[in-house]
Amino acid sequence: MKKYVLEFQEIDKTRQMVVGGKGVNLGELLKIQGIQVPEGFCVTTEAYQKALEQNVAFHALLDQLTMLNATDRDQIGEISRRIRQTIIETEIPSDVAGGVAHYLSQLGDEHAYAVRSSATAEDLPHASFAGQQNTYLNIIGKEAILKHISKCWASLFTDRAVIYRIQNGFDHSQVYLSVVIQRMVFPQSSGILFTADPITSNRKLLSIDASFGLGEALVSGLVSPDCYKVRDGEIVEKRIATKTLAIYGRKEGGTETHEIDPDQQKTQTLTDQQILQLARIGRQIEAYFGQPQDIEWCLAQDTFYIVQSRPITTLYPIPEDNDQENHVYVSVGHQQMMIDPMKPLGLSFWLLTTRAPMRNAGGRLFVDVTPMLASPASREMVLNNLGQSDPLIKDALMTVIERGDFIKSLPNDKKEQSAVKSKEAIPPAGSQAQLEIDPTIVSDLIQRSQTSIEALKQNIQTKSGSDLFDFIQEDIQQLTKMLSDPQSLGVIIAAMDASSWINEKMNEWLGEKNAADTLSQSVPNNITSEMGLALLDVADVIRPYPKVIDYLQHVKDERFLDELVKFDGGQETRDAICAYLDKYGMRCAGEIDITRTRWSENPTTLVPIILSNIKNFEPNAGKRKFEQGRREALKKEQELLDRLKLLSDGEQKAKETKQRIDFIRNFSGFREYPKYAMVNRYFVYKQALLTEAEQLVQAGVIHEKEDIYYLTFEELREVVLTKKLDDRIISKRKDEYKLFEKLTPPRVITSDGEIIAGQYKRENLPADAIVGLPVSSGVIEGKARVILNMEDADLEDGDILVTSFTDPSWTPLFVSIKGLVTEVGGLMTHGAVIAREYGLPSVVGVENATKLIKDGQRIRVNGTEGYIEIL
Repeated sequence: MKKYVLEFQEIDKTRQMVVGGKGVNLGELLKIQGIQVPEGFCVTTEAYQKALEQNVAFHALLDQLTMLNATDRDQIGEISRRIRQTIIETEIPSDVAGGVAHYLSQLGDEHAYAVRSSATAEDLPHASFAGQQNTYLNIIGKEAILKHISKCWASLFTDRAVIYRIQNGFDHSQVYLSVVIQRMVFPQSSGILFTADPITSNRKLLSIDASFGLGEALVSGLVSPDCYKVRDGEIVEKRIATKTLAIYGRKEGGTETHEIDPDQQKTQTLTDQQILQLARIGRQIEAYFGQPQDIEWCLAQDTFYIVQSRPITTLYPIPEDNDQENHVYVSVGHQQMMIDPMKPLGLSFWLLTTRAPMRNAGGRLFVDVTPMLASPASREMVLNNLGQSDPLIKDALMTVIERGDFIKSLPNDKKEQSAVKSKEAIPPAGSQAQLEIDPTIVSDLIQRSQTSIEALKQNIQTKSGSDLFDFIQEDIQQLTKMLSDPQSLGVIIAAMDASSWINEKMNEWLGEKNAADTLSQSVPNNITSEMGLALLDVADVIRPYPKVIDYLQHVKDERFLDELVKFDGGQETRDAICAYLDKYGMRCAGEIDITRTRWSENPTTLVPIILSNIKNFEPNAGKRKFEQGRREALKKEQELLDRLKLLSDGEQKAKETKQRIDFIRNFSGFREYPKYAMVNRYFVYKQALLTEAEQLVQAGVIHEKEDIYYLTFEELREVVLTKKLDDRIISKRKDEYKLFEKLTPPRVITSDGEIIAGQYKRENLPADAIVGLPVSSGVIEGKARVILNMEDADLEDGDILVTSFTDPSWTPLFVSIKGLVTEVGGLMTHGAVIAREYGLPSVVGVENATKLIKDGQRIRVNGTEGYIEIL
């Protein structure tokens, strides 16, 4: 009997697979001193399995369900309905029914009970499944309770629950349901308590929703609840709602909705004393579980009863600092155009490559900017720097500074010291580099880098084991030196300063906005924009061969290059693609993470773009596009100089302007090169490490080569040395990575866990404008193509690309589009630089662009003023 029914007192966290998430949490809540939990028991998952193990119809339908994708809505709906019907018609086994009857007689047959579902895949760290299955309130009598147990089992197969499991990779046949039978409490009020504010994620701000009667009115959206916020034992905010309805239990069972007396509707649901008492209970429960909780409570006869507590799974983790001081963290990903999580090996390589003080949270890196903001000497420089890369970050930081009490300002004697530190962390953007306008500087820098990479490729082949790790670590020091090389930085800063100067002075002297955008088109030596045009040349090679084109349209296997030679033109096609991969094959989406699959490792990624180029362009389009951009830039240069000469002191103004234009034309292309060189080196390291991984697979230390991605650089060194690894580390980190993929990283987060969102402060925009940052001038109308993965791109010439972020790997798509909108980005991020060079109107840093703009909508992008209109 015990196997099928367990009292709450018998349940602890080891019973997750037997009583599900809800059941486990109720068992654990009972262990907390002073917390009142209505008594009850759980019908275990073994009872569910016993009831259905011999049911042939159920298993046949389950097999059919396993074959479906989340998009097969109609079939999911029909099969799920038949499964629910089958479960409800299945008789509950006699020993299960006997166990239920036994516990009901102990607690009192005459009482009313809540009958609630508790799935095994529920309240997990990476998937909450909250509200997926059914709850039935105020059920009286054994027969009614048994009937509702069957209904709970059936609710494991609602359409919503089935689709959610498919999307989260859960096997339907491995998810079971326990049923919680809990003595009913008939409350005067009830609600939900979040021990971290669900709006801002601030862990110090506790949030209570409260309404009259049972909590179902609140959960089902029938009423707006009161909302109270508590911080450090003080009520800091109260919002009293007008509550017109409440749900109460009926004497004969079930529930009914009552209208609340008009004079009661605006009454505060809980007194201030009760709010603070409930807040203390919340903090006690949070401390027991060790993480922020979402708690269901009810108040009856002046006693708070807790009927459920589950972890809040949507909170972004806080970067860890072991002191108790206040900290402000800025996302590295928003500046690097890579807001996806990185695997441990990727994170550790990035940390080896950079000098800035960084913390890892949620698989992303954050810089602690607190010391820089604390010093007035460095604060302005940091704000200006970050403002250039992402104005929303700057605005969020201003919000923190303006509070006055979160960051303590350093005394004067520490100001200079802090300023020096901050200069090490973030290179200055505003200093005019003293460089001669000598075009050979750039070609010399590129040649030096290429020679170094060739030497690396030769030397690394002789290294293995521990020597390989020492060699890579030494080479990364060389890479870091190259990335911070004064001449290299000087070139980049000179071009950036020249652009800022041109924009400011041309606006002041000629009333011309963003003149540098046109002057930046088709500059030489831009490795990233050349990459997009080079793929047009690959399309030119393939265009004359219809059989090759037909073959490419059906390619799925990454080894397709070997098959090409069977077709007329196949060898030429293979040679062209391989030549492209030799130069650019180390690139991919999210390329700063060394673990990401490179184009050389999976060339099929490029096939849809090549086919799109064949369809959308005439032969020789790459050279024509570049030449057209170059001519427009030269024409703009001549026009500006001619207009300047007509002004007072015009010759001098024209001379200064010509010098800045030469800086832009000769130097701005180089800005993309250091990252290309870094990614190039990363790929060489990666190939060497994968050779080591193959040996670990052969030795049975890991299951597949890619398992090494879930180890840090130092951990991998140790595993290669000892040939030993605890299997559980890899599987635990794979689960964590799945969780991190679901999280959206904030631009700015504090040590309280508060996510601070920045805002654009601009006026005189159209009423329904979606606001962002203008980074490439011009106004364009066209069809929005909302694309989240580059490999899903099917673009027509003239589409406007709307996506979350673009890094250099997206550049081949830029030749097909006529405008760009991204959720992340700033004036000098890659997408913005390439958009200017290709002459594409562009607005970046548009919060929720991929949700606000629908695929296929006609939109207008104003890259001069920085907004989008949906037409």
